[in-house]
Amino acid sequence: MAGAPIRVGGQLGERAREVLAGRQAPAQPRDAATVMLLRPGGGGAGGGASGAAGGGPGGGLEVYMLRRKPSMAFAPGAFVFPGGSVDARDADEQVAWAGPDTAAWGQIFDAPPRLARALVCAAVRETFEESGVLLAGPSAGEVVADTTGEQWEADRQALLDRSLSLAEMLSRRGLVLRSDLLRPWSRWITPVIEERRFDARFFAAALPRHQRTRDVGGEAAEVAWVRPADAIAQGRARQIVLWPPTAVTLAELAACPDVTAALAPRQVSPVLPEASEAEGAVWLTLPAELEYPL
Repeated sequence: MAGAPIRVGGQLGERAREVLAGRQAPAQPRDAATVMLLRPGGGGAGGGASGAAGGGPGGGLEVYMLRRKPSMAFAPGAFVFPGGSVDARDADEQVAWAGPDTAAWGQIFDAPPRLARALVCAAVRETFEESGVLLAGPSAGEVVADTTGEQWEADRQALLDRSLSLAEMLSRRGLVLRSDLLRPWSRWITPVIEERRFDARFFAAALPRHQRTRDVGGEAAEVAWVRPADAIAQGRARQIVLWPPTAVTLAELAACPDVTAALAPRQVSPVLPEASEAEGAVWLTLPAELEYPL
């Protein structure tokens, strides 16, 4: 429902009242990147993992998602896309780069060049960390064909524990980051009532032809290739947990007939759900032009 308010309860509702009353200061958002990794519906080229929310046969597209472990501090148990906070080293200018430059990305996301570089690098790094897919290649026109094997897994673990930076990994392997494989999708800022807030830029990318996703564990309790409409249906049935940005994005993806359509140019404007208190409850309201499917 477009513009329909979403009721907030539990501990978040209690915190919201404190913030809205001015008794508690809002947290500052951290810059973050989120990536919707896409493939043709029905398990197209590239293969992948399956899980409880997995898709079925037919056309359209599927998106790679993971269910966060219930022990996670932020969005425990929720189905989300790969992503995470920007790391300071994501802004390293030594990253070999192909595709739209930082000025172009900065214009899209209203970010200075250094932050734009960090956001794109974080998108590539997080995708590799959380799915095993690397959006990079030996040249501006090539993509890595295989990221499986012990050495790749060692690099992935080193990125996770921050003993290796993305720039170092790409340099050692003679690879360039392929920013042209990413498409800007949206920008969501966590509401002021949340204890942990993010200024998250959402990207879309097609699964490279010869690469495969794999269940790499870490923050994920399970992973799945999901038909967006199926995920929405399961969210409505309370079979899976979908936060508003994820639910809205899934509805937008469900409206795309195929991966090519999903990668078409988009305008990006920041979305900050508005919190308010009325009728003894706390509510979040999304912009009227957005379709909240739950």
